[in-house]
Amino acid sequence: MFDKTFIRSCRERCLHDLTQDIIPFWMKNGVDKVNGGIYTCLDRDGTLMDTTKSVWFQGRFGYVASALYANLVKDAALLKAAKDTIDFIEKYCIDTDGHMFFAVTAEGRPLRKRRYVFSECFAIMAMAEYALAASDPTYADKALDMFHRVRKMLSTPGFLEPKYLFEARGHSITMMLINVANVLKQVCNDEILDRQIDESVQALSAYFMNSEYKTILETVGPDGEFIDTCEGRTINPGHCMETGWFILDVANARGKDPELTKMGLQIIDWAWDWGWDEEYGGMINFRDCKNFPPQDYSQDMKFWWPQCETILASLYAYNASGDEKYMDMHRKAFEYAFGKFPDPEYGEWYGYLHRDGTVAQPAKGNLFKGPFHVPRMMMKAVQQYDTLLTEKQ
Repeated sequence: MFDKTFIRSCRERCLHDLTQDIIPFWMKNGVDKVNGGIYTCLDRDGTLMDTTKSVWFQGRFGYVASALYANLVKDAALLKAAKDTIDFIEKYCIDTDGHMFFAVTAEGRPLRKRRYVFSECFAIMAMAEYALAASDPTYADKALDMFHRVRKMLSTPGFLEPKYLFEARGHSITMMLINVANVLKQVCNDEILDRQIDESVQALSAYFMNSEYKTILETVGPDGEFIDTCEGRTINPGHCMETGWFILDVANARGKDPELTKMGLQIIDWAWDWGWDEEYGGMINFRDCKNFPPQDYSQDMKFWWPQCETILASLYAYNASGDEKYMDMHRKAFEYAFGKFPDPEYGEWYGYLHRDGTVAQPAKGNLFKGPFHVPRMMMKAVQQYDTLLTEKQ
């Protein structure tokens, strides 16, 4: 039975924490008012531990600040922070070959470059959302140009160093491009975007969704072959949940496409079965599809971001299907995450808990954790709650 009181309370909690806690924490402690951009290596109380800047997070913060301004919070400081961050990206974070760095100094000197194109993906999302927030189509053009460059990088043999010395496909970039293209579609009408979504969806279905083990595998052979190694057997339930709601987001944009809806729900069902910890609650990091001990040392920890993706995926799934099992998932995921991760003394969320829910380390950010998964979850959840409350009137 639809519990309107619960939905409203969740919406109020997300909106309150987003606007009164999460964003103020990063605006106060993370925004670099001298050089532009965002610092993310912050201790529990917001103290800056390291001025190294994650290029991923320049794009991620630019996206979050722009999307918040466009959809929920008309605060000029947010729009300025987004613009300053995108300016920092354009000035310092792109190498001469067009491939972006992974980490730079506070002033923008390059420190590290990696084989991935995730820096580009987040920069595209930031520019697309900023184009919408600022009503400036030049940033849509920049985002689309970078999207074309990403596709070229990925398709040019030898441009990106291979991750393995054997042929393989990776789940991460396949699912990531669905979301990037879907965000960019808000401001661009280019057939390449739907083509990318269709290609990624087809690849997920043909190569990564494994019906024998009832999961998405993170790494498969070039034609979807099962790789019977620790690496090849790895399940990342958080990534699976994220993939599920990415697909449901596209399904909604395509008039509640039934095949995409079915696919998204299947992925979310599988992710829940593999990832939810029935003993302690929360989504664990990694599983092995043959139930061997996972290789990663953090395999049974509770990281912040899989909880965020589970909250969102279960909410999207309930909106898409009306099936009460997804609301039950959502309630469990919401109550666990909001009960364990927020820091009542200094604000924001812890990032890393042991399996039993105790804090493993109290820092609020590093090169991988910052103002993205938590505020995106809260922002997207408010939108989904509003849809629910409107449709169930």
